[in-house]
Amino acid sequence: MSEATVKTLPPRKSVNETDTWDLSSLYATTQDWETDYALAEEKLEAYAAFQGRLGESAETLAELLAFDSEMDLLLERLGYYAFLRLTEDQANSDSQALEARMQNLGARAAQAGSWIRPELLAIDSASMDAFLDTECLQHYQLKLQRILRYRPHTLGEKEEQLLAMQAEMAQASSKTFRQLHDADLKFGEVENDKGELVELGNATFSQFLISPDRNVRKTAFHQYYDQFQAHENTLAATLGGSIQKDVYYARARQHDSALAGALFPDNVPKSVYDNLIASVRNNFEPLYKYYELRRRLMDIDEIHHYDTYVPIISDLQVNRTWDQATDLVMESLTPLGSEYCEILEAGLRGRWCDRYPNAGKQSGAFSAGSYIGDPYILMNYKPEVLNDVFTLTHEAGHSMHSYYSSKTQSFEYYNYTIFVAEVASTFNEQLLSSYMMEHAQDDRERAYLINRDIDAIRGTIIRQTMFAEFEKITHEMAEQGQPLTVQSFRDVYGQLLKDYLGPDFVVDDCLSLECFRIPHFYRAFYVYKYATGLSAAIALSKRVLNGGQQELSDYLAFLQGGCSKDPLDLLRDAGVDMEQPEPVDTALQQFATLVDQLETLLG
Repeated sequence: MSEATVKTLPPRKSVNETDTWDLSSLYATTQDWETDYALAEEKLEAYAAFQGRLGESAETLAELLAFDSEMDLLLERLGYYAFLRLTEDQANSDSQALEARMQNLGARAAQAGSWIRPELLAIDSASMDAFLDTECLQHYQLKLQRILRYRPHTLGEKEEQLLAMQAEMAQASSKTFRQLHDADLKFGEVENDKGELVELGNATFSQFLISPDRNVRKTAFHQYYDQFQAHENTLAATLGGSIQKDVYYARARQHDSALAGALFPDNVPKSVYDNLIASVRNNFEPLYKYYELRRRLMDIDEIHHYDTYVPIISDLQVNRTWDQATDLVMESLTPLGSEYCEILEAGLRGRWCDRYPNAGKQSGAFSAGSYIGDPYILMNYKPEVLNDVFTLTHEAGHSMHSYYSSKTQSFEYYNYTIFVAEVASTFNEQLLSSYMMEHAQDDRERAYLINRDIDAIRGTIIRQTMFAEFEKITHEMAEQGQPLTVQSFRDVYGQLLKDYLGPDFVVDDCLSLECFRIPHFYRAFYVYKYATGLSAAIALSKRVLNGGQQELSDYLAFLQGGCSKDPLDLLRDAGVDMEQPEPVDTALQQFATLVDQLETLLG
């Protein structure tokens, strides 16, 4: 009997140079990086010369802000280079050393400039108003106004010191959860559909849920949640502690609520959050219809949570080379105009991208755009995986967002916020999906693409909104002095599951434990941005596809905007008002249409 061949990833040094990114737009050599690193270390000392002087004059303040921007730009360039080098091969000791040194330098820089914001906020309002009217501060006016917004929520020097001293302690709940969730919980093994015993864990759980063998899915599901039930008291305590921390900081900083405090940095009104929840709740029927359609197509008597991730249609057999994937992406992005496409195509066929897996390379994909340097993309492209083409256009969307914002805005205003970060990426996915639907070879391919879009909206808008509603309810409970216990958490989450899954869905009792395994809950009021981002992307893609030059210009202006305006204003200028329910409603109407189309094709 011949021995089986073990397929291994190639070492980094054997990868074709043309398949790797070219980081010379950041630094041509590591020695150039070392030169700038030494310069940054030297410049750190200059912060001390400004301390205690910001109230002297507008000119002194302008000089400090210019120096601080210069330092931030230098540190960003150094940081991106070190980070990207490490992701190429995380086992490379030289790259590990670069990243470690960069983290140390970043910490020292943060400490050296930590006095700036408190000292700025300590300048009396009359003096600051006079400063803002001076010519030398015109460029920094928006930056300063954004800092000054925090004045009502900034305490005295001693109180701020006390809050700062609590920072590490405040992370205790989150750290305990991560240790328990990622290290200490042991889930045993499950026999997969090939008869192999495979370790069950957080990383493999999702793989079991897409198994075609229902018994495998069911066994993995119950075995997984058995562990959460065994540790439910500890997990309830860690989650409750994190929520109490959020409430404490919101009250300490004089916000009306924890939610208001979380929305404050993006200047997003509470109505945006509430409208999102209301819109999803008003559009449950198509979701219920989808679950019933899925049940019928899977030929099962009742649908459980472990039946909702297995593909209705198995993956399409594809084999697209990198160039063929690029061809497809570029064809789908034609509506974005020649300039956008020419710039992106040169990058994808050139060396913006680190294309294929190699030993030690970071898994997944990301875009890393900085002010200086190309907007790099890490991929682990596999020709046989259709989803990798969607990943490529997704990351390309991020990169072009970074490209346009860095070429249009000054350094201070180029870096777009998380609130809008997913708009450009999911916009590109919408265009790719639309193009592939138009050119589908047969009904099976069309049904596959439709189901992919359905699950994207279900996972990104509907499910994340359920998470957002859970965060809102539990934080309000804490603010009202209601106990956060195992039972109260499970009651709240269990009711949400019944609402969001529908009357014909069998909600297993253990599924209410899901609230104890979502890491996002330890960074409260963040997940709603996924839902608003995709909703905005769907609305904008429809606007561009159905519009003319003005609609395209509006969208490109959004990409160029960086953070020169608040996120809601940037989106409003592009043609989407997230303070109104229409964008989310439009996305959910698209969901309903897709479900009808899937039923027509397969039902």
